[in-house]
Amino acid sequence: MPFGEIVCGAPGSGKSTYCYGKHQLFTALSRPISIVNLDPANDNIPYPCAIDIAALITLQDAMDAHGLGPNGGMLYCMEYLEANFDWLEARLAELGPDAYVLFDIPGQVELSTNHESLKRIVLRLAKIGFRLAAVHLCDAHYVTDAAKYVSVLLLSLRTMLQLELPHINVLSKVDLISQYGDLDFNLDFYTEVQDLSYLENTLNNASPRYAALNMALVSLIEDFSLVGFETLAVEDKASMLHLARAIDRATGYVYVPPPNAPAPPGTVPPPAHPHQATPSSRPNDYALFSSAAGPMKADVRDVQERWVDAKDAWDAYERAGWRREGEVARGMDAERKGGDGSEKGEMS
Repeated sequence: MPFGEIVCGAPGSGKSTYCYGKHQLFTALSRPISIVNLDPANDNIPYPCAIDIAALITLQDAMDAHGLGPNGGMLYCMEYLEANFDWLEARLAELGPDAYVLFDIPGQVELSTNHESLKRIVLRLAKIGFRLAAVHLCDAHYVTDAAKYVSVLLLSLRTMLQLELPHINVLSKVDLISQYGDLDFNLDFYTEVQDLSYLENTLNNASPRYAALNMALVSLIEDFSLVGFETLAVEDKASMLHLARAIDRATGYVYVPPPNAPAPPGTVPPPAHPHQATPSSRPNDYALFSSAAGPMKADVRDVQERWVDAKDAWDAYERAGWRREGEVARGMDAERKGGDGSEKGEMS
């Protein structure tokens, strides 16, 4: 059964960067992954692209043929893809029945909030056997302003209601959040979407004329009680692994390596006895237990300490660790070269 992610979000939220980072992570973990670019305006793709909508239609083609602007042209491209879904279905079939696919969606938010073509494409993907989750990226700097934070909550809620998929909202670029000043509350207030009435004073001070509207919007979000956020620093391995497990949990994905596949270090425990089955012949413990039923190991308070409260200290600690790893690697390389030389001397 093929699985996948609908990667959506506003322009600049980091969708293509996330897809590239996940391709690097899964390649290192020996997990299969394919990326489908469904953005007809994306002519600078950073990741290896298995399927590119540009082979079917581009934004410039639509604009030139029908005299449309960028927004109208993008909507037309999605409608054209929907009308030619058999083209996408045939190329997805070439990826195999066990493919894991990331669908990189255009940043035009209308496509995931109120336009019907993307929703119908998602439904048709489900009909051909895909189990999908929506991964909605939002730039983390919006949490530094109460009004922008409420707007992101509304956007996330509208996307959830429109796509009707298992949904993971993500505050991306959390490693840059300290550049935008101090937060009014701890990070868990924003990720868990706690009592939003605490934002009332800030919202009313910023726009006193719209105090009633502000609180009506806050009440709407709280009444649905659907929105919550994971965090993402795409260059941080722990952050990427945590998000991958959260998505696996949402879709029910369990990766079982082929019997003869070498298991990356740390992904599965070694056998207790030499005669037991090798780790690669058993399901990945993280995917089977942590993702399916067990508690998530990461804590948003650790994320706040790493990227907000003590970012400089953690950066220095990481750099020191990298230096130590480099010294160990150089020492092992020198020892190996020295051993090769002595063996050659003995043979001569």
